[in-house]
Amino acid sequence: MRPTPRAARRRSAACALITTAAMLAVGVQASPASAAPPRPDKDALPVSLSPAERAELIQDAEADAPETAGTLKLGAKEKLRVRDVVRDRDGTTHTRYERTYAGLPVLGGDLVVHETKGGTHEGVTKATKATIKVPTTRAEVSATTAKKSALTTAKDEAGAKAKAAEAPRKVIWAADGNPVLAWETVTGGLQEDGTPNELHVVTDATTGEELHSWQGVHQGTGNSQYAGRVTIGTAPSYTLTDTGRGDHKTYDMNNGTSGSGSLFTDADDVWGDGTPGHRQTAAVDAHYGAAVTWDYYKEVHGRSGIKGDGVGARTRVHYGNAYVNAFWQDSCFCMTYGDGDGNAKPLTSLDVAAHEMTHGVTSATANLTYSGESGGLNEATSDIFAAAVEFHAGNAQDPADYLVGEKIDIRGNGTPLRYMDKPSRDGSSKDYWYSGIGNVDVHYSSGPANHFFYLLSEGSGAKEINGVQYDSPTSDGLPVTGIGIANAEKIWFKALTEYMTSSTNYARARTATLQAAADLFGADSAAYEAVGHAWAGVNVGTRPGDGGGGTGETYETTDDVAIPDAGSAVTSPLVISGRSGNAPSDLRVGVEIVHTYRGDLVIDLIAPDGTSYRLKGADSWDSADDVSETYTVNASSESANGTWKLSVRDSYARDTGYIDSWKLTF
Repeated sequence: MRPTPRAARRRSAACALITTAAMLAVGVQASPASAAPPRPDKDALPVSLSPAERAELIQDAEADAPETAGTLKLGAKEKLRVRDVVRDRDGTTHTRYERTYAGLPVLGGDLVVHETKGGTHEGVTKATKATIKVPTTRAEVSATTAKKSALTTAKDEAGAKAKAAEAPRKVIWAADGNPVLAWETVTGGLQEDGTPNELHVVTDATTGEELHSWQGVHQGTGNSQYAGRVTIGTAPSYTLTDTGRGDHKTYDMNNGTSGSGSLFTDADDVWGDGTPGHRQTAAVDAHYGAAVTWDYYKEVHGRSGIKGDGVGARTRVHYGNAYVNAFWQDSCFCMTYGDGDGNAKPLTSLDVAAHEMTHGVTSATANLTYSGESGGLNEATSDIFAAAVEFHAGNAQDPADYLVGEKIDIRGNGTPLRYMDKPSRDGSSKDYWYSGIGNVDVHYSSGPANHFFYLLSEGSGAKEINGVQYDSPTSDGLPVTGIGIANAEKIWFKALTEYMTSSTNYARARTATLQAAADLFGADSAAYEAVGHAWAGVNVGTRPGDGGGGTGETYETTDDVAIPDAGSAVTSPLVISGRSGNAPSDLRVGVEIVHTYRGDLVIDLIAPDGTSYRLKGADSWDSADDVSETYTVNASSESANGTWKLSVRDSYARDTGYIDSWKLTF
């Protein structure tokens, strides 16, 4: 019998992203703070696709889907369905697919296929490397039983107002790396604070065990309250319909909590008076925020609307009474805002609007599951692009910063909701990654990614930007030099839309951003190195450099080795030749393992003479996914030449994985 953390872990676990990118060794960043920011390779930037061009690419990809499935050697019962497509300026195309098996959706089976301009297959990024196959698609547990179980979970997690909303659908659950037949139930009603509830609960269709759950609601000329007098898009006869931005509409919920509300209208096309007492004022801020965010994605990243299809979303304001929140829902393709405490500070500031709209962009691209580490990355992505939108907007009444929600005074003391330079300043967010961070609320586990983005943009240490004082530390006390937000935002967007999947965790986000930086700036560039330093600054991966010992020469094997569940140890060999003398006293062992419960693993380095060095023991409370670590071993008594082996044993049942790569730095 396993300790209780495993049960909790199964509700919030996120499997690993499969990508390829060079791993970096330890060192100290030396590039000067005054160096000019690097410039990205324009050919690697996304091209601006019109809705018609995007639709044509999707249609072509759909037609080629059977051939693509064959190229990927998918099973006879598997089919691909196109979700999104991104094309770079050099013609490289990145097509995102969902999978089905015997006609059933495969949750956690999403993948991205990369092709050159000429149609040559360049590689694939997968959410899971597991073969999608189940013994039968006949469920032993009924849909009714699964629905009852899901409602119990919803009431436990969302509150007594939660209720069952939809009949369960039969799916294949693959995100844990062990595909099983399951039921997915989407519950409804309200959460404890009045926010709509869309808790997804996945139940094993054979055993009735709950496998996973996540929340589908992502929290989070006008006279505006926060941005001054602004120009907003309206339609003739004066409705808040932005005809230049996909007919984005803004509605008054009239303090209700259901339905669409009523579309704002006006007699003279002058909206609001800048105070919360005028019902149009909150609408002006929200409508303006949606327009500025639309323009940002279009002008900076070439994306036409949230889905890239040129269609505007809906905005709803005046939700509930004194409701202190804002949220995005895929189900209504809408953003919704409360009026804040005492109905005096509506949550409609520019960065909040950009945050909520970005949840839609994330849903349409990587679709990062809203729980575990992927959930933290989902929240961080919204904070990251909220800051980027502010810098792009250049609004004098709302100067750009790396603070989240600084205008809405949600705490009632004038402080922001979150800080990107040092997330823990809010009292709850985490500055650095650690094993188990996936069990923290996604708004707080977002901290390391927010911190990474700040470090990558601005660097560590004390500084003042637009009148705001920052002082960003690093986990190892070593400095990080920023490359500017204009470069950092392009790296994150490319990683999100081309290399992240629904189950990306922190280790795989590092890999995805390194690959994006390599595409944009080159794998030998200062920008690529800066990405490694910034991640190391938040305790994800190691510092670029010479590895800290000996000659700094690195030897690596990238051959995958499956780790049997609760089985015997497996080994991955690495042959070293042509060196003289012994290994150094600080031999560095870089280990990359994809596994759904790293606490199960026992890892040893075995020297050529058979001597074993323990790198990691089993720890049932260590509930994170994957191993992405560099260990230091005193191997000075060992001959450098010979066959070194990485030995890995899975101590407990029910979780699977494989050795992705490992290396020795002498």
